[in-house]
Amino acid sequence: GLDLIVVMGAPGDYQQERLRRVVETRRADAVVLAWTRREDERIDYLTQAGFPFATLGRSRSGGDAYPSLDLDFEKAGADAVDRLVARGHRRIAAIRPSLDLNFGYLFLTGYRKALRRHGIEFDPELVADGFINEAGGYAVTPEVMRSKDPPTAIIFNNDAMALGGCKALAEMGIRPGHDIAVIVIVDTPLCRYFSPALTGFRPPLEPMGRRLAEMLLASIPAFAGPEGARIIREVWPLELIARDSD
Repeated sequence: GLDLIVVMGAPGDYQQERLRRVVETRRADAVVLAWTRREDERIDYLTQAGFPFATLGRSRSGGDAYPSLDLDFEKAGADAVDRLVARGHRRIAAIRPSLDLNFGYLFLTGYRKALRRHGIEFDPELVADGFINEAGGYAVTPEVMRSKDPPTAIIFNNDAMALGGCKALAEMGIRPGHDIAVIVIVDTPLCRYFSPALTGFRPPLEPMGRRLAEMLLASIPAFAGPEGARIIREVWPLELIARDSD
C-alpha cells in the first residue's frame, strides 16, 4: 500500500533544497539516499529533522542511527589486487571517482591494504580520481599511463570509467586484455559486451533493493511489525565474474 517516488540527479548533485522541500511538505513518509559521501550533509539534515531514511552506501555522517546497506568495496579492492598479483603484476593502478563518494575511499583502502600485504609500495602516481562517467575515465587513464614506471594493470571503480579508460588506452596503442590487464569493481551487463569482456565484481542489485526496502520499513514504527522499530546496517559481498580483460 505504499508508493515509490524516484528522484533522479547527477552523482555530484546533492539536491539539498529538493530534499528539504520533501521533508517540510511531507511529500513522502521516508527517503532512501544513494551516492553517499564520506561527509554527507543530507544525512546530517535528515537526522536532525528526525525524518525516516535509509542509505544505499555508508558515510561517516549521522552515526549508526539510520539503516544502511552497502557493498564491500574494501574487500573487492583488495581481492582485485590479490588476483592481479597472483598473475605476476606489481605495478597496479587504481582509478576511482572524485566528488568525495565514500565507496571510492573504501575501494582505495582495500587496494592499499592489499599492496602492503604483498610488500608492494604504494605509488601515488598510479592513483587517479575522475568524474564517475566515461569522460572521467577517458581523461584520467592517460595520467597513470604516463607515470615514470607505467602500470601493467588497472583497476577501475566502475564500468563507465572503464569504458572511457579503455578507449583512451586503445588510442594510445595499448590493448586491454593483451598489453595491460583491466578489472572493474562494479560489474554491469555492459561489461560483457566490451572487447575484451571485462572481469569485474557483480553486485546483487535486485536482492539489495528488496532488502533496503525491508530495512527502511523495519525502522518506521508504523510498519515495523510486532518486533518494533529496528535499525539494521549491513554490508554485502560482491561476486567476482572472471572474463577476458585480466
